[in-house]
Amino acid sequence: MPKIHPSSVVHVNAQIGKGTVIEPFVHIGADVVIGENNWIGANVSIMDGSRIGNDCKFFPGAVIGAIPQDLKFGGEKSLAIIGNHVTIRECVTVNRGTKDLMKTEVKDHCLLMAYVHIAHDCIINEHCILANNVTLAGHIEIGEYAVLGGMSAIHQFVNIGEHVMIGGASKVRKDVPPFVKAGRDPLAYVGVNSIGLKRRGFSDEQVEILKDIYRILYVQETNMQKALKRIYTELPASPERTRVLSFIESSQRGLMKGFRHS
Repeated sequence: MPKIHPSSVVHVNAQIGKGTVIEPFVHIGADVVIGENNWIGANVSIMDGSRIGNDCKFFPGAVIGAIPQDLKFGGEKSLAIIGNHVTIRECVTVNRGTKDLMKTEVKDHCLLMAYVHIAHDCIINEHCILANNVTLAGHIEIGEYAVLGGMSAIHQFVNIGEHVMIGGASKVRKDVPPFVKAGRDPLAYVGVNSIGLKRRGFSDEQVEILKDIYRILYVQETNMQKALKRIYTELPASPERTRVLSFIESSQRGLMKGFRHS
């Protein structure tokens, strides 16, 4: 059975898994499903439409499942989904989706540090870290193992690739391709995320392939189409090449620039 402090308000229709601990002054709405062995700290609000997995931690003041801060929201029954083994620190806010995706989702093993805001229809993939005060507008997707530095602001509809490292206080207005480091103002490419990739099991050969790709894209060429043609014709096929080219070709907002062009 869950352990619920008597000062907390938990709607009778909410589903709470065994082993979950609910601390004082928590509010949990009717249309809420919470899995097993979670810890929900004092003064947390988990509102209608929230779906929470197992083994998560919610620190005081977090608000999950509030309606979107979007004037187009029409009251649709959308969701805010939190996966397994997610840590949500103090005063984090995760809003529900709108009719676009009908959900906002934070997947397994993510860490959202204090005062992070996740707006409607965002997808945060596995093992991401968002440092203090990171702010996401609506309709953003972040790839797995991405790390966003504190106080970074992400424009709506931006995509950030997997294994990306973004420096603190960055303003992210364009898509950030996978496996890179990004910094400066305006945001620009500053290299391949070599250390992060090696920590996650990428070989030296894989890292060198990525360096070759981004050397053409961001250092040697000033024209995107010429760069893509060179990558296709001069570099051998590989999973890394396929992933980078797929991301670039599907970009809707365009890519951040190399530092030479900022």
